[in-house]
Amino acid sequence: MFKNWTFTKRLAAGYGLAGFTLLLVGVTAYRTTADLIANDDLVTHTYLVKERLGNLLADLIDVETGTRGYVISGADSFLAPYKAGTEAVKTHLDELRQLTSDNPDQQRRLTAIQQAIAASLDYSARTVALRQSDGLDAAAKLVSTGAGKTEMDRIRTLVAEAGREETDLLNAREAIAKSSAEWTLTIILWGGIAGAIAVAAVGWGITRSLSGQIGTAVQHVQSSAAELQAAANQQATGLREQATAMSEITTTITELLVTSRQIAESAQRVAQIAEQTAGDARSGQGTVDVARDAITGIRRQVDQIVDYMLNLGKKSQQIGAVLDIVAELAEQTNILAINATIEAAGAGDGGKRFAVVADEIRKLADRVAGSTKEVRALIDEVRSAVNTTVMATETGSKAVETGSEQFGEVAEGFRQIAALILTTTDAAREIELSTKQQTTAVEQVNIAIASVAQASHETEASAGQTLQTASQLSQLSTGLSRIIRPQAIAA
Repeated sequence: MFKNWTFTKRLAAGYGLAGFTLLLVGVTAYRTTADLIANDDLVTHTYLVKERLGNLLADLIDVETGTRGYVISGADSFLAPYKAGTEAVKTHLDELRQLTSDNPDQQRRLTAIQQAIAASLDYSARTVALRQSDGLDAAAKLVSTGAGKTEMDRIRTLVAEAGREETDLLNAREAIAKSSAEWTLTIILWGGIAGAIAVAAVGWGITRSLSGQIGTAVQHVQSSAAELQAAANQQATGLREQATAMSEITTTITELLVTSRQIAESAQRVAQIAEQTAGDARSGQGTVDVARDAITGIRRQVDQIVDYMLNLGKKSQQIGAVLDIVAELAEQTNILAINATIEAAGAGDGGKRFAVVADEIRKLADRVAGSTKEVRALIDEVRSAVNTTVMATETGSKAVETGSEQFGEVAEGFRQIAALILTTTDAAREIELSTKQQTTAVEQVNIAIASVAQASHETEASAGQTLQTASQLSQLSTGLSRIIRPQAIAA
């Protein structure tokens, strides 16, 4: 059944098998990794519970230490750790309740620990109250009963049991994490090896099954290509000789036709050029007159441009005068701002804000003075450009006047040319009529010869294409033979 499959189906089946193997490895590795991450979160949770148990015990010790210090010294400073520890104990108990909500055994221990803590805190509160009301002896008598130590020993025992419970859970979860990690590494390693083996096996199987089929096909292609190439060589040789003979005849006729056409075209072009030249000569005079009028108008416009440029120079001078006024105002404003700053400095604290305003005015005046200098520089450039433009315009006006005089001479030349062209036009028309008759006869002969030559060239091109195709087919079969294994071809 596998031998009847197409190349596409075999390739798809092979890559599908390899992809399924890699997908199976990936899914398994993902699940084990997810379990490992979840277990790591549980380990972190266990460490957090142990930390809160330690904090709870430390807070109770702070309460006990503060109570004893107050009983002995009577100083209120010892009540600070007592009060802070009492509040912290309640907070840590609530946190432990939430953290161990999924563990019934720990919840029962927390209940017992809470009862013991309540008894211990009650004992500490009675001791502090007795010290405050009856003095040191009464409080020392209560402490000597050992009730507080008994409650603390009970609390330490319960906290130690809860800590051992979390330690056991921690050890168990660490063992699970280690096992999951080892299982993940095993799956990735052996799964990758299995996937590589599957891909190699599929590739080897596809290559082996296709080599024999391709080898047989290549042998048939080589045999057919050799026969086709031999027939194409014989056909191309005969057609090449025929095409050579027809090409010589066609070349001779084409040269004769080209010569006739050239004569006819030359005569026609001479006649057309003569007619066009005569018309151009007739209209040339009018064109020259129009051009002369245009030059006169250009001269008037140039004069207007000169006037505009002179007015622009005057306007720039007026702008310069205004800029002088603006610069003088900026300088005076700057001096006033400096004086205002000095007066504000002498006014003390009341003139500080006015000094700030005066400083801003001085900065603005400096900016105005700088901008005035830049505008003055631009105006100087405009003046220079205007002067240059006026000089260039005057030079152009003189050139226009000279051109107007030369146009009169050109108009007289056009009149003389028009008279000579009329004689040339008549002679060119006679030559054109005689050459057209000769060209018609040669074209008829050339059409017949060209048809035969075209057929020969087409047949020769077809034979050459066949020969080229046979050669390419032979090269392709040789390339396929090099790709596949020799033993597969022999089979």
